[in-house]
Formats: sequence, structure tokens, C-alpha cells
Amino acid sequence: MWVGGVRVVILDDKKRVLMVRQHHEGRDIWMVPGGGVEEGENSSQAGAREVLEETGLRVKMGKLIWHVEEVSEKRGQRFVNFFLAELEGGTLELGSDPEFDSDSQVLREVRFMSREEMCHLEVLYPEYLKDELWRFLEEDYYGYNAFKIRE
Repeated sequence: MWVGGVRVVILDDKKRVLMVRQHHEGRDIWMVPGGGVEEGENSSQAGAREVLEETGLRVKMGKLIWHVEEVSEKRGQRFVNFFLAELEGGTLELGSDPEFDSDSQVLREVRFMSREEMCHLEVLYPEYLKDELWRFLEEDYYGYNAFKIRE
């Protein structure tokens, strides 16, 4: 059975990407906001909900830029859809994960980062946020293949 997730790429007016720092398995990981797709919602709806929960910002969901799949014995069958989105409102603030109690929260920080800042992060998920994302944003990707397999 597949487990679905979503991540959302949001740029500010300075072309910086909204990033969240989460703490998992004893280490901090920087990523774009997102999370699990819940019963009764699609990936786009889940993305908008997760951004609001984690960052306090409302977004208009846009184009699917990546569909990443993983099939492994350890983690099972998973997919994550990565979307572009535009800011619509709200106030940037560190949110919380409703599925965790106050002592078990994984969110640590939320802020916009430049390409250069992202390239210097020790742990960034997925790594192709450092390069492929920027090529996608800067070039004409007619016929771009959003489907990827995570190995």
C-alpha cells in the first residue's frame, strides 16, 4: 500500500525559498514545508494545509515539479509530490504538527533561504534542492519529466 506525502516550494519576492528545519532520528534536516496526505484530500490540498500548519502562511498551489517514489523493505512504498506555490497571505511563524504533542514536536525553525544558503546546508532533503530546483526555476522546462524514483 502506498503512503503519500507532499512538499511545497514557495519563493518570496527576493527569490528565496521557504525552508523548515525539522528534527528526526537525532539530527536536524532542512526541507521545504509539507507532510502526509490525509484521508479525503489530494496532494495539492494537503500541501496548502501543511504549509499553513508549519509556517502560518496561506498559499495558492501551483505546478507539480517532481513526483518522487520509494519502494524499500525498510520504509515500504512511498511517494512525495513536490509543488510550486505562491504566497497569498498569513504571517510567517513556526507552526506545529497536530499529530505530535507539545513535547514531541519536530519543527525547529522556519525561514526563507537564498540559493547560496541552501547550498551550504549540511543536511538538506532532497539534495536536488541545491541544484535541480534552480535549473527548473530559471529555464524553460517544456516536457520536463516530474516523475522520479528514489533509491
